Amino acid sequence: MEETYLLNVEGVRKKILHGGQGELPKFQDGSKITFHFQTLKDDFERTVIDDSREAGIPMEIIVGKMFKLEIWETLLSSMRAGEVAEFWCDTIHTGMYALVSRGMRRIAEGRDPLEGQKHRCGMGNMFDYHSTGYADLDELQRTPQPLIFIMELFRVEEPSAYKRDTWAMSKEEKLAAVPVLHSEGNRLVLRKEFAQAAAKYQEAVICLRNLQAKEKPWEDGWLKLESLVTPLVLNYCQCQLELGEYYEVLEHTTELLQKHNDNAKAYFKRAKAHAAVWNEREAREDFLRVAHLDPSMAAAVKKELKQLGERMRKKHVEDRKRYQGLFQTPRG
Repeated sequence: MEETYLLNVEGVRKKILHGGQGELPKFQDGSKITFHFQTLKDDFERTVIDDSREAGIPMEIIVGKMFKLEIWETLLSSMRAGEVAEFWCDTIHTGMYALVSRGMRRIAEGRDPLEGQKHRCGMGNMFDYHSTGYADLDELQRTPQPLIFIMELFRVEEPSAYKRDTWAMSKEEKLAAVPVLHSEGNRLVLRKEFAQAAAKYQEAVICLRNLQAKEKPWEDGWLKLESLVTPLVLNYCQCQLELGEYYEVLEHTTELLQKHNDNAKAYFKRAKAHAAVWNEREAREDFLRVAHLDPSMAAAVKKELKQLGERMRKKHVEDRKRYQGLFQTPRG
């Protein structure tokens, strides 16, 4: 089934590839739309740029929440449940796609979509950094062009019919959700469910980072939110230590210490991560910094340094045994 329609929107053409069922859903403010999408270039090869099926998780947007690619809400609002449709959109509707795709890719990679952005609008950040971090999106940013979106609509849920994700909440709702997520993370830690606890802490951090993006860095509002972020990041890092994700800990503690270079707990967790990956010098430096910043942790530091010394001596002995015969002249 392929029927072509002209929506009442300039620069958009729709082709139904598979018909949907029932009546057109009610798309009201706060409704959650769940769908899969594929983005293609309008070239001979129909080059695929993004495909939500590769991540294995359908896309979700909330009606009326100012999704950065506004045309998507218009396209989806023309569809029925179960429908698969192809939309051709002119350049006037696709100029922001590179920035939107960057955010979606970072979310799929488990990263904060706002990480590294300055307190500016989306396009302002693009000009600041001159790169999205993805070569194909950089090319798309330099040469805006028409795009093809193939969408499959799964369902449309009314605002009262689903648990709202934190990113779809208002500022007040996000602030109320953070202590709940923090508490849930702590409960999961007590049950030694560290991966699930880390996910709760991470969700709370991303929620706060989204709020911080609307504040001026280092001013009162930003600092109040930062004071909530710091313990959540430390809890997240503790979970990652338990899970053996030491380089993840090094990344997040280092980022935290760039802003708060007097945080003894961050140095302590980074030192443990350094020790776990055999960075002896860095581990010793961080442990000694902990003892200097917080004398109450001196006993814990002494214990960790002793364990580090024992582990390094054992490793040196094993290394000598492993390599002692490499440079000996064979007999006979």
